[in-house]
Amino acid sequence: MANTSMVVTEFLLKGFAEAWELRLLLSMLYLLMYLATLLGNLLIVTVTTMDRKLHTPMYFFLRNLSILDTCYISVTVPNTCINSFINNRIISMAGCVTQVFLVIYCAFVETLFLTIMARDRYVAICQPLHYSVIMNHQFCVQTTLASLLIGLIYATVHTGNTFRLSFCWSNMVPQFFCDIPSLLRLSCSDTFSNKLLIFISVFGAVGGCFIFIVMSYVRIFSTVLKFPVKEERGKAFSTCIPHILVVSVFFSCGAVVYLIPPVNSEMIQDIILSVFYTIVPPLLNPIIYSLRNKQIKQAFRKIILRK
Repeated sequence: MANTSMVVTEFLLKGFAEAWELRLLLSMLYLLMYLATLLGNLLIVTVTTMDRKLHTPMYFFLRNLSILDTCYISVTVPNTCINSFINNRIISMAGCVTQVFLVIYCAFVETLFLTIMARDRYVAICQPLHYSVIMNHQFCVQTTLASLLIGLIYATVHTGNTFRLSFCWSNMVPQFFCDIPSLLRLSCSDTFSNKLLIFISVFGAVGGCFIFIVMSYVRIFSTVLKFPVKEERGKAFSTCIPHILVVSVFFSCGAVVYLIPPVNSEMIQDIILSVFYTIVPPLLNPIIYSLRNKQIKQAFRKIILRK
């Protein structure tokens, strides 16, 4: 009964490992991945900003995605690495609320950005004569601002619904940062409404975006396969493949964390699951777009040679 009366004012995050050597190794690995992510996304932002040929809707949204990915990974990784170095696992209630809000916000806005990018590819390939009219600058700015606003509402609802709960069983978060699945496991309140909200939002909002993306590419592929010239088909596919890969990585990582029931797993398994949706998507996005996109590579070479 003593535990049920305890009021939680701070949380203890799970460390990488108890042994200093292993903790240092994992911290350095995370830090290197973080720096690589920052560098990759910064290069895409720089290239798409400086090269006028890349001032198109496709690269406008790619630049926004890179900025968002930089923010997304910065919410958890730097603080985690610093805390691991100094062996401090305490996070305040306010810090935990902020972290949950920002992770949800960045993840959902990224979902919306990827959906808009699918729309961009659909219009470019299936309605090329109307592309400049439909995907005009005003549309790009408005959809970006709308995504940011909807993300605020979405994150506020989920964060508020989570922290209205009472946390009295324990303050030990079974994760190296605050996230909703971990916090629900600590609550002594009825979490049915929280789980129902997650289910509805995942299969409603996020699922709706995923279905829209899939349907867009079904139409794109059916159109591309009708192209008479092989080179035209290859060019069309080359602009779609990076986006398809990014979407696959992002949604599969989210599905692993939010749709697989939580189990009492080992530390390494928990860390791997966390890496799936906090580090892998932001890290792979610039790599995928840089390797698969000739225009990005050409623009990068041009900037390097100019210097």
